[in-house]
Amino acid sequence: MSIDDIELRPGQRDRLAEAEDREARMSGGSSDGEGGEGGGGGGGGDQPVSMPRLGPIGWLRWLWRQLTSMRTALILLMMLALGAIPGSLIPQNRIDPSKVTTFAEDHPDLTPWIRHFDGFNVYGSPWFSAIYILLFVSLIGCVVPRTRQQYKTLRAHPPRAPRRLERMPAFAQTHTTASPDEVLEAARKVLRRRRYRTFSHDAQTLSANRGLLSETGNLLFHLSLLGLLGAMAVGSFISYSGQSVVVEGETWSDTLPQFDTFQAGRSVDSNDLPPYSFTLKSFTATFDDKAGGNQFGAARSFIGKIDLVKKPGAKAVEDTIQVNHPLDVNGARVFLVGNGYAPVITVHDGKGNEVWSGAVPFLSTDSNYTSTGVIKMANAKPKQLGLFGVFLPTEGTDPATGSQVSVFPDDQNPKLQVYAFTGDLGLDDGVAQSVYVLDQSKLSQVKNADGTQFTKMIGVGDTVKLPGGNGTVTFDSVKRYVALDVRYDPTKTYVLVFALMALFGVTSSLFIRRRRVWFRAVPADDRTDGTTVVSIGGLSRTEDMQLAAEVRDLLIAAVPDRVEPTPAGSTAVTESTETSKIDKPAEDAGEGV
Repeated sequence: MSIDDIELRPGQRDRLAEAEDREARMSGGSSDGEGGEGGGGGGGGDQPVSMPRLGPIGWLRWLWRQLTSMRTALILLMMLALGAIPGSLIPQNRIDPSKVTTFAEDHPDLTPWIRHFDGFNVYGSPWFSAIYILLFVSLIGCVVPRTRQQYKTLRAHPPRAPRRLERMPAFAQTHTTASPDEVLEAARKVLRRRRYRTFSHDAQTLSANRGLLSETGNLLFHLSLLGLLGAMAVGSFISYSGQSVVVEGETWSDTLPQFDTFQAGRSVDSNDLPPYSFTLKSFTATFDDKAGGNQFGAARSFIGKIDLVKKPGAKAVEDTIQVNHPLDVNGARVFLVGNGYAPVITVHDGKGNEVWSGAVPFLSTDSNYTSTGVIKMANAKPKQLGLFGVFLPTEGTDPATGSQVSVFPDDQNPKLQVYAFTGDLGLDDGVAQSVYVLDQSKLSQVKNADGTQFTKMIGVGDTVKLPGGNGTVTFDSVKRYVALDVRYDPTKTYVLVFALMALFGVTSSLFIRRRRVWFRAVPADDRTDGTTVVSIGGLSRTEDMQLAAEVRDLLIAAVPDRVEPTPAGSTAVTESTETSKIDKPAEDAGEGV
């Protein structure tokens, strides 16, 4: 078949002829090359294709494009999510150092491997920081060009109408007696009421688009994600947190020695902590003693009354601290995260010297506040002395076993059961110990004369003499203590704002449809009564099941006075049926002009 046998549009015939000539020359050159060596100009067909060398700049450009691609950003985001899983499953030093110690004691074989990969400090580890930084850079490389392009799109007019609107995914056409100018003006009003941006590139067409905020919302989400990551990164440098236990009557100040555990960012100077302090005057816990079933003894309120001094020399003001109602002072927040009993105990050694006197915080072990505690006295004579105590706030008898237990969490009948040990407490070994654990590996039990282990249940005001001349123990009174979590993070407000912006952005990108619509109004060529042919085409950036209905509704609203076309085979929207021709998209239909 020759070119003359094909019906072509103007301008295509010459290009097709050039293509056929080029193909003939290439095929001729190949045959020459195969026929003999050194054929004129044809031997090049057998030469291997060589790629140009990238060079250092080319490789850097290629690496940058790979890093800033959307695929890389998604991979890094997935790696960040996977990397955060160990931080949720393994106790972290920054959150609860005591749990890390307990985990290490329970898993001695696994702990060295976890420490090798910074498993107890996942979010501050080098590998997690590397993923974090790469994701940050990748997002910047993705967002900046798209933001620039979106800015140009927002300032630009809607594109010109395609020459063949019938190729659009949604298309409709009708006839009307109104003039083209009247039709386009009516269409402009209808489109603006539906929040379309409109612009006329010529006298016969009207272009409109809407939904540009969909891409803006997508960019807002990514920019907010950058802001969120940045705020969290800054917060890790300038924030600090710490935990402390305060007994009734004690004064606590925001200084490093007052914290039991303290974690701070790299730029935090412990000497620059806000200089506030407070005295815990009292702590009141209310428990339900009237309900039945599992609600008996349930906690109803925890209220700590304090005298707060916001800065040195200032007057003390009364305040309270409760669960879910933290104390806000000088940018820091003090949370009430726990409470318990602190029996006041006095101990004299075998020489009669007072080796301990004060309140000892005990850790509760059940809902009735059965608590255990330890006192270590390395200066006791003749031997180092260790006490292990079990505190029962309301002592009673278990009907099932007959043993003494706590039957209510409030201190209505407090009793203290004492166990004594002598020997080496291990305090001079240079190894850190928990104040709540008594290492018995080098200790011996204090025993009665009959060789049984010594133990004694005593009440408030009672004194018990330890066998073997090891001293005496006096149960003086009962106080309460509170466990506090102190946090300072000035970036938390920014984190919240960026998180809300990200939520708004992703919602906008998901629910806003981006559409383009074109009207064309031209006089009918085959009629002499002033009839105007009105065509409308619609295009959506995503799959839009409502686009056809939108196009039909726009045409009906913009052309209320419709007439039947006289030429056979034409399609119209009439007053009675209000139907329109909606063509499926052609294979080569595109979004461009």
